[in-house]
Amino acid sequence: MLNASFLYKNANLNQTLLTSLDKCKCMLELKQIHALLIASGLSQDDPFASKILSFAATSDSGDIHYSSRVFLQLSNPTIFNWNTIIRGYSRSKNPIKSISFFNEMLRVGISPDYLTYPFLAKASARLSELNLGGTVHGRIAKTGYDGDKFIQNSLIHMYASCGNVVHARRVFDEMPNRNLVSWNSILDGYAKCGNVSLAREVFELMPDRDVVSWSSLIDGYVKGGEHREALTVFERMRVEGPKANEVTMVSVLCACAHLGALEQGMTMHCYMTDYGMPLTLVLQTSLVDMYAKCGAIEDALVVFRGISLEKTDLLIWNAMIGGLATHGFVKESFDMFKEMQIIGIAPDEITYLCLLSSCAHGGLVKDAWYFFGRLGQDGLNPKREHYACMVDVLARAGQLTEAYQFLCQMPMEPTASMLGALLSGCMNHRKLDLAEIVGKKLIELEPDHDGRYVGLSNVYAVVKRWDEARTMREDMERRGVKKSPGCSFVEIFGTLHKFIAHDKTHPKSEQIYMMLIFIVKQIKFDKDFTTQEDSLYEIEVI
Repeated sequence: MLNASFLYKNANLNQTLLTSLDKCKCMLELKQIHALLIASGLSQDDPFASKILSFAATSDSGDIHYSSRVFLQLSNPTIFNWNTIIRGYSRSKNPIKSISFFNEMLRVGISPDYLTYPFLAKASARLSELNLGGTVHGRIAKTGYDGDKFIQNSLIHMYASCGNVVHARRVFDEMPNRNLVSWNSILDGYAKCGNVSLAREVFELMPDRDVVSWSSLIDGYVKGGEHREALTVFERMRVEGPKANEVTMVSVLCACAHLGALEQGMTMHCYMTDYGMPLTLVLQTSLVDMYAKCGAIEDALVVFRGISLEKTDLLIWNAMIGGLATHGFVKESFDMFKEMQIIGIAPDEITYLCLLSSCAHGGLVKDAWYFFGRLGQDGLNPKREHYACMVDVLARAGQLTEAYQFLCQMPMEPTASMLGALLSGCMNHRKLDLAEIVGKKLIELEPDHDGRYVGLSNVYAVVKRWDEARTMREDMERRGVKKSPGCSFVEIFGTLHKFIAHDKTHPKSEQIYMMLIFIVKQIKFDKDFTTQEDSLYEIEVI
């Protein structure tokens, strides 16, 4: 009876511990259960050991370092345990450790199975190590797992992530049976490698599409700078595709932000609300960024202030500070920075870039030097962008000699953006001797950039050196550099209209030009009328 009672109690304890492990939600709970298992002498037994290892290695609230310690204490780890630790490290900040554990696995004589290789492919993808990925592929072929669909899909993703979409396509084409994941993998591969036309081709050939398919194509257009097409695809998705998810909306809001399409951005905001989409911090950050870049600072602040401060992160603070800075709200951006520090969020390089941009808009040279110095004090290294911002601050303020000296003393070669900022300052403040030096340097740096020739030509035109100005235009033509026409976007009732100079391609161009002529006449009339009033006033005063 005693033995039966003991076994019954022991079985109850085991079941309680297993249930606790299945319901575990955080590392604190896991460690408490693990301590009980060690005290009970069960920590090496399955399924306890596997469940402890699995939660610590693969859960979003896990701890990969703890899982590593658990694994190393196992006297006889199973293939499941090896795969778990390899999988955990493949998704960690240190994916190379997956390869280390795999090598150790081979050394102790454990043969990998079909579940091992996808995690190794993922680690190679995250490391962007094509040679390593190729080695993994070679082992897969040798062990005969190259026909496994799950492994083939992971190889497509790996090759595409490493920038070799040709190899990715080869794996895809060799698959006798493809599933939706296979199609999505090659579609995403083309999109991420910048080949959106082939991504679109794959998209149109797909037998089925899910939200991942649509999101990958939209993101590809956004990353390729084809923001209008991204919105067009999204409109098609609304009609014939599935409901959008967070990834889709981040890309769509990014497209609206780049186009300055406020009405469409607001429509997207309503779409998320109407469909009951949870406004995660990622989406709220995208909304703040969109509203700020579209000039709707008040709307950006409404979204920002609608989030409790303890739930905010650095990204959303940077978006808000950057938005205020871009639109010249200098004091407000500084106040926002102070508020961010008060709640304990430490700034990063982007924060200081936003603050330096704010200084440039406000002409605050002293503050700019202060923030530039703070970078080092906070343990951050100034990047090229910070140096470019400092040049811009000095150039806008007319401190052109200081800006040039700053460029010469930098620990790096000046970039075109730095020299461009200095050239702009030289033109604005009529420092034309320095403008000529900078303009020539810009052409050396970017001989295929049309704006560099035009910039130097304008410098010569200002000082009436017409022969040199003409020579610049001739040099541009001789080298086959064509001037890209500038364009403007106008949003009317949620539709974007694109215009270039002397454009007559718009279907309503005749009416548009008629209205433009009318407006110009009205401006001239108002100006003449104001001049007459001023003259009459002067006569009356006399």
